Amino acid sequence: MPDSNFIDYVKIFCASGHGGAGSMHLHRAKYIPKGGPDGGDGGRGGHIILRANPQFWTLIHLKYRKHVHADDGERGGAALQHGRNGTDIVLDVPLGTVVKDAETGEVLFELTEPDEERILCKGGKGGWGNDHFKTPTNQTPMYAQPGEDGVEGWFILELKLLADVGLVGFPNAGKSTLLSSITSAKPKIASYAFTTLEPNLGIVRYYDDKSFVMADIPGIIEGAHEGRGIGIRFLRHIERNSVLLFMVSCEEDDIAGAYKTLLKELKMYNPELLDKKRVLAITKCDLIDGELEKEILPKLPKKIPHIFISSASGEGLNELKDALWKALA
Repeated sequence: MPDSNFIDYVKIFCASGHGGAGSMHLHRAKYIPKGGPDGGDGGRGGHIILRANPQFWTLIHLKYRKHVHADDGERGGAALQHGRNGTDIVLDVPLGTVVKDAETGEVLFELTEPDEERILCKGGKGGWGNDHFKTPTNQTPMYAQPGEDGVEGWFILELKLLADVGLVGFPNAGKSTLLSSITSAKPKIASYAFTTLEPNLGIVRYYDDKSFVMADIPGIIEGAHEGRGIGIRFLRHIERNSVLLFMVSCEEDDIAGAYKTLLKELKMYNPELLDKKRVLAITKCDLIDGELEKEILPKLPKKIPHIFISSASGEGLNELKDALWKALA
């Protein structure tokens, strides 16, 4: 597969800064030869922070940044001077980024709101200076706290696209053609399998300045949940979609069977996907006449809306928008 600007998986090592040590200092001045403790606290170590940035749509900027280290906090000083905190490092990521512990696979958190920030690695606390430890019976403590260690580890960042409608279908079902027809997106279109090697997003304009986001997911084949074809690399993007638009070409010998196969692949990957609202589009209907449509209708699933469409002629596209908008409501 050729290199792409769309990167939806990275593994990075992050280490927050250590806390600075507290100061063990006794106050001395010209007329105060035996002053009390005045050691300042150490500074906090720098955090590693992830921030959801709506302007980002890929993790490519982190692909070659394998190690991220924040600064340590500064030691405390005399005269109760607090050490400088370590500088935080903020990593911008796209909305929909899932963060996992690379060793255990545990999901730590997800970033789904614009400008949402979460601390990935918390900086170590600075140590207390000896001023904190003075007591009536120990007025000149000769010790201070060391700073706490920072946090480090390997983490996996996975992107799941945030879209209202996700297109689900076999290669060459017409997903990219539909996206280019009803949005301003310009996905690659050709007559061979796996033309789409990365998800594409487009905004569908509806009536009265309403709109919704549509995602073209690379084609699924039977056995995709086991890694066949492009495998499960893109199936996770469907998890974020509110409505799934199943697209089956009228050229299929068994349209209902093709729909069931797609449904089975989603169920094997994640059964919760079947809880999402669905719409079925029979594509490329400019290749058949009304008589053939009537023959196909009784074989289609009864419980979901179905529309015959042609992205080439425009047939059924307005009805499809209506059905999708109703499903999103």
